[in-house]
Amino acid sequence: MIFFTILLLVYIIILGGNGLIIFVVKNISQLPILSLKSPSSFLSLCLLLQTLNDPKLFSPMYFFLHNLSFVDVLFTTSIMPNMLAGFLVDQLTISYSGCFLQMYFFIGLSVTGRAILTVMAYDRYVAICNPLRYTAIMTRPVQVLLVVGAWGFGALCPLPAITMALQQRYCGPNVVRHGWCDPSSVRRLVCGDTSADNIVSLTSALVALLTTGVLILTSYVLISVAMSRMGVAQRLKALGTCTAHLTVVSFSYSAASFIYISYRVGNVSAEVRIIVSVLYSALTPFLNPIIYSLRNKELRDAIRRIGTRFRPAVMSAPKNIQTVT
Repeated sequence: MIFFTILLLVYIIILGGNGLIIFVVKNISQLPILSLKSPSSFLSLCLLLQTLNDPKLFSPMYFFLHNLSFVDVLFTTSIMPNMLAGFLVDQLTISYSGCFLQMYFFIGLSVTGRAILTVMAYDRYVAICNPLRYTAIMTRPVQVLLVVGAWGFGALCPLPAITMALQQRYCGPNVVRHGWCDPSSVRRLVCGDTSADNIVSLTSALVALLTTGVLILTSYVLISVAMSRMGVAQRLKALGTCTAHLTVVSFSYSAASFIYISYRVGNVSAEVRIIVSVLYSALTPFLNPIIYSLRNKELRDAIRRIGTRFRPAVMSAPKNIQTVT
């Protein structure tokens, strides 16, 4: 019950934090139209939400942040509810197809999150290295194309490993020693040679990590070169726009590398790997909204306006509505 309570609170905070970012960034310009026939209290609320729209929150960076928060919500939802249920029953079961479906979404959404971080690094590169052409380059079609590419990359990466795993024959123990259907843990249940599966799984992981990692590193190398030619004030301003993203990237890739190494070291027990994997899967979506909220002034201001204006707007709405017929 202790672990259940802790993970439940973490899951609620993940949904609330990322959901708040999605709510703040999302365009709500159509609300006044929807409220024309509504009571005045609801009209006041909609007008309030409309005033919360900050043009800066509709820049490409916040469009990508909106998608990253959405990925984090789906990523934790793919494993957390099922894992929470495991703390309440003696033996948690999952169907054969459900196990591989969970495995696919866990890997795919993890890769999608890193692909969106790569897109955000490219956005920072264009903003700092080509500021005069930024609006001409990062148009809305380009933003949508980059996000679609990130989702497509995440959807394709797990397919080779999952396809080969589905073709294997499983017998003997049917217990996956993990909090979810982890590929390495499921592979231990195969009755046969898994060397080809290991190679394909390793190749897919390296492609996903190295491709995104190299692109992010390249973006920041070019950003560093551009910043070295700037004045002190411009350099500090450029650094401030990259701090939150760089913090998230550093934590995400450091944790992923630690997980990857722990699975390749023979003397690391299964219990330790499970604990580390659970912490990584929960902490990354948990910290992302906190880091971006603390390091981003526009986002903090928008959240503050929600807290300070929501209650007064609702309370100041007229209690009675008189109509003349």
